[in-house]
Amino acid sequence: MSERRSGSAAFDRPPGLTYNPPVMKWIYIEDIAAWAGQSVEIRGWVYNKRSSGKVRFLIIRDGTGILQATHFSERKDDPLFAKLDGLTQESSVIVRGLIREDKRAPGGFELVLEDIDVLQVARDYPITPKEHSTPFLMSNRHLWLRSQKQHAVLEVRAEVIRAIRGFFDSRKFRLMDTPILTPSACEGTTTLFETQYFDQKAYLSQSGQLYNEATAMAFGKVYCFGPTFRAERSKTRKHLIEFWMVEPEVAFAELEDIIELGTDLVVDIVGRVLERRRKELEILERDPAPLEKIGKPFPRLTYEQAVPELKKRGSSMQPGEDLGAPEESLLSEMFDLPVCVTHFPASIKAFYMQPDPARPDLVLGVDFLASEGYGEIIGGGQRIHDPALLEEKLREHNLPRDPYAWYLDLRKFGTVPHSGFGLGVERMVSWMCGIRHIRETIPFPRLLYRIYP
Repeated sequence: MSERRSGSAAFDRPPGLTYNPPVMKWIYIEDIAAWAGQSVEIRGWVYNKRSSGKVRFLIIRDGTGILQATHFSERKDDPLFAKLDGLTQESSVIVRGLIREDKRAPGGFELVLEDIDVLQVARDYPITPKEHSTPFLMSNRHLWLRSQKQHAVLEVRAEVIRAIRGFFDSRKFRLMDTPILTPSACEGTTTLFETQYFDQKAYLSQSGQLYNEATAMAFGKVYCFGPTFRAERSKTRKHLIEFWMVEPEVAFAELEDIIELGTDLVVDIVGRVLERRRKELEILERDPAPLEKIGKPFPRLTYEQAVPELKKRGSSMQPGEDLGAPEESLLSEMFDLPVCVTHFPASIKAFYMQPDPARPDLVLGVDFLASEGYGEIIGGGQRIHDPALLEEKLREHNLPRDPYAWYLDLRKFGTVPHSGFGLGVERMVSWMCGIRHIRETIPFPRLLYRIYP
């Protein structure tokens, strides 16, 4: 951190006397408690301000927290009053002063203002305290991020990501970076973004899974974590065109192993958010009580058990159809915990899903549906490990063999049962924050009709 000296050396002093003004440390607001009783420097933006006679109150944010700075003076012509009165919302400033504990102040501390540098006075900031339409806010997403609730959502997102990485790293999974540009489809050919790769076609990755199966055969247990892309013409509140997904893959694991892993991951994330992000949940007015109920084991339903339950609740879904967002919500509202739905029809799942030996028309797959109607947060299952069966499935799905030749090699050279899943970060954050539309769970959402900013 840089340090700045306060005061001025421009005064009369005896010849040869060196003046060393006090040093003020640049600190972040989140660390303020450690600096009580000391003079410091804060660099940030004006969040709000008010005045009361001889006192000026300035609320400053620096990205890590909010701090109240106060200045008292008997003089109406106090030069600091003039600077403070000229500030506007989101003006950038450097303030210096003494940190003092005050339970009435935001965060329990305030800064007794000694000096201020105004870097820029912001003019006509477009996002004011009044109500704004969603299209307006989305068009100003680069500025909307500064608001308290949006800031809180993205703090929770960052915590979810730390929890995910910590979970897999603590279990000695190896992080593997899988390609974003791929020569073939993973989740079906209808949602691919095509691009030109020199003299051939390539596609933006729908999932890192296929490549992770290769790394799992090299390292045993792995995970990848990155952006994925689906060209879905969907305008639901649960879909993004570009989203982030963590995908573990485990050699020798079967369906039950991967359900246990997914359950442990969800319980761990929820616990960490409750432990470390209570303040943000309060800002978002998120009732923590439903999250506090989350624990093992999760209830289970097979697909064939789920269909009649959906019929009872008014769904028009027919047997053999995939679960849509309304059906996922109906099922997840049945329980206080996430519910695991298993054994889907093979006809509605990807080519690589392992058939159930007892019912080849079903696959050994699982969807985790979050409680409170938030729907799917995890999808995965066991992969086909028999080379002849995988070749057959490629033909059934009308997929060309050549782009998958390397994938077939995994079944030729030391094939083993293996399983994995994908957890969508944005859906997890939506559930944690109690947000019904996924667009606010990522800094810059990509939606069907929105790519700006």
